[in-house]
Formats: sequence, C-alpha cells, structure tokens
Amino acid sequence: MSITANMTQNSYYRGRFSVAPMLDWTTRHCRYFHRQFSQHALLYSEMITTGAIIHAKYDHLTYDQGEQPVALQLGGSDPEQLKICAQKAQQYGYSEINLNVGCPSDRVQNGFFGACLMAKADLVAECVAKMQSAVTIPVTVKTRIGIDDLDSYQFLCEFVQKVQAAGCSELIVHARKAWLSGLSPKENREIPPLDYERVYQLKRDFPQLKIAINGGIKTLDQMLHHLQFVDGVMVGREAYQNPSLLGHIDQALFDTQSAVVSPRQAVERMLPYIEKELGAGTHLNHITRHMVGAFQGCKGAKQWRRYLSENAHKTGAGIEVVETALSLVEEV
Repeated sequence: MSITANMTQNSYYRGRFSVAPMLDWTTRHCRYFHRQFSQHALLYSEMITTGAIIHAKYDHLTYDQGEQPVALQLGGSDPEQLKICAQKAQQYGYSEINLNVGCPSDRVQNGFFGACLMAKADLVAECVAKMQSAVTIPVTVKTRIGIDDLDSYQFLCEFVQKVQAAGCSELIVHARKAWLSGLSPKENREIPPLDYERVYQLKRDFPQLKIAINGGIKTLDQMLHHLQFVDGVMVGREAYQNPSLLGHIDQALFDTQSAVVSPRQAVERMLPYIEKELGAGTHLNHITRHMVGAFQGCKGAKQWRRYLSENAHKTGAGIEVVETALSLVEEV
C-alpha cells in the first residue's frame, strides 16, 4: 500500500499517532504542552493503578479539556476494579481506556500487572471484557511481542486471539520482548532487539484489528514507513525530549493543509495556561520541567534550559521566568 493511499484510508484514525504513557513524564501539564504542537495526536496519561484511583485521597483523573483527545492507561489485573475505573474514566470524558500489559518493572510485577500479564491471557481477556461491558469508549491493550522464553509468534497470536475475542479491537504493540528478571525497565527499552516485522505480520494475520506500533521510533520518515504496514505509531521518549517533532505531526500524518507549529508558538500558547495554573497554586517548575527540551537544535536552547532549570523552582517564580527564558532563544 502506498503512503498516500494509507493516509487517505487512516488519516483520522484516533490512534494514527500517539505519545506513549510514561510514568512521571506524561502528566497533565506535559499533555497540555504537547497539545499546543498537535491537535490530532492522541495523548496518554501516565499509568495509574486501579488502587490509586479507587482508594487515593486526591483525584488522579482530573485533566484540562484542552488536552483532548486523551487516553487513560490503567495498571491492574482485578476485573471488577478495572470495571469501576473504566466507568470513572468514561464519566471524566477520556477518549480511551488502555490496559498496561507491557511494563516489565519489578514494582509493577509485584502488583501483578504490566508485562507479566502476557502469561495470563485468559485473565487479560476477562479484564477487557469486564471493562468493555461497562463503557462505550474503546478499551485497548498495550503489550509486548513476548516475555522471557514465551516469545514465539504462536504465543503472541494466541494472546491476541483471546484478547480480541473478549472485545478488544485495538492493540498497541511494543516491538520488543520483555525480560521480567535481569533487566531494568530502561534496559528493556534498549537491549531486546526490535522486531518490527513481527508486528507487521500480526496486522496481516489480524487485519480487522487496529494495530499501532511502538519502540525506537524517532523520525517522521520512520513513522510514514511503519504506517504502510500498521494503523498507528506510538512515540515515547523522542516526543518528550524533542517535542518540536510534534509540531510536524498534523501536517505530515493527518492533514497536509495543517500548519507546522514552532516551539516558540507552542510556548506562547502555554502562557495563559501557566498563569491559570499558577493562580491555582501550581508550582511553576511542575509545568516547565516538561518544556525544557522544546528548542532542541535552536540557537539559545542551552540558555533556555539553564534559565528554566535555575529559576522555575524558586519560591514565587512566575510567568516572567518563562518569558525571560523565551527571549534567550532564536529559532531556526
């Protein structure tokens, strides 16, 4: 299929491009910033556990409507608790609920969710079915291509068949297996080799499923290549560390008539939000820590980063810190 034909077919699929859920990174302030670059990107929350949502003393689900479309990623394996959280998510207006079946960290495994659930396909299917029965928004699954020695293509297909039969029609597949012991989460993002072809094959064998690919994707050219074989691409750290990439997404992947958004434009669009949040008691650095990579490759980027890092955390820091930092940058 040509790139042009694929764009015509899938240009407005909700998950055609998304920013991955990243713990402590994709907070509501980060998502609002990313939204200033792209109107079409699907933005994911950090993974939030069912226990945190059900039992916490403060609201984990609140967000600004300006972030939409935004998806909630859940961590959990109790079908009833996931159902409760899915219902809450729909009430809050989230566009999608995603079940984490991909995170390999020890803490996540100890809570019995994340990548270890790949070995429990029947339970994952039960969780999906329970959530899907309670909501009308999509319930999706983010998974790996395998775990430990359970890494054959047959194992992956059997997992997908069960999840699909439970009502899941959309998958995000990280194109690496995960080692549940011996590797840190960072190492699990780098050491197991990428196998994009396996994800392409999965799409060929399950053509009715919407499948997005994740893992090692950094450039628009790479995204366009993947979109010849799958329905969507998910980008993680590159989008966070170099958010100016997001300013090209709408034009390149959704609508050729869309304007490219520059980092300066995105920061300027953030100013009213920052003022509103400061007025509500938010500390400036809670917002600006997600913005330090905005001008990567621009003259003055180092000064921008340094000024924010040295001043945004200070007591009483206000909008003038961002405005001064912005004056130090010359965009190319």
